Amino acid sequence: MIVDIRQWKHVFKLDPDRELSDQALDQICMSGTDGILVGGSTGVTFDNTVDLLARIRQYEVPCVLEVSNQEAIVPGFDLFLIPVVMNSSDPKWIVGQHHAALKEYGAILNWDEILAEGYIILNEDSTAARVTSANTHLESKDVTAYARMADKLFRMPIVYIEYSGQYGNMELVRRTKETLEQARLFYGGGIDSLDKAREAALAADTIVVGNIIYSDLESALQTVNIDRTGR
Repeated sequence: MIVDIRQWKHVFKLDPDRELSDQALDQICMSGTDGILVGGSTGVTFDNTVDLLARIRQYEVPCVLEVSNQEAIVPGFDLFLIPVVMNSSDPKWIVGQHHAALKEYGAILNWDEILAEGYIILNEDSTAARVTSANTHLESKDVTAYARMADKLFRMPIVYIEYSGQYGNMELVRRTKETLEQARLFYGGGIDSLDKAREAALAADTIVVGNIIYSDLESALQTVNIDRTGR
């Protein structure tokens, strides 16, 4: 399947380490979302990723893996997104794990299926921030500088502002989007209602809805009903 992320406005993010019934998965995959993003901060393994992929592949929805560790790299996804945590204080999350993966698999990778994403993690209480040693105490100029670095210096096709469970500052998201010239701005964090989905969709290019799936599926499904015209 040919996947063009430039057309995405809404995606659901599913965590292989969390339980999801077949009925719930059916509703998600048939919801009209633009894609399914598979990934998580902890507990992601080859086995649970393979299992989730096999279940999603019963549907025609695009399915993308966000690679959180090289042990969980599973073939068969439409795209593979490689996070580079721009505001990490640990080089492992900027180049370290990437180097290790390329040392092992670099000669056999299909680079047409791989996209780098410049992550900016802003919720200090999130698992993602703790795991990656992210410096979340950033001013607006810090965030836009990281975004420009990903967009213009490193030519990454995706900049991802991640609040991970907390609804973020949409004015900051909007200003960050305005600084980008080539990259697409993804936003994830705290989108648990249609109103928040619509607000976030106006601030970012693509919204990512995740945690609410596991606590209030009906509200999660409502988030698909955003204005996709860009107005």
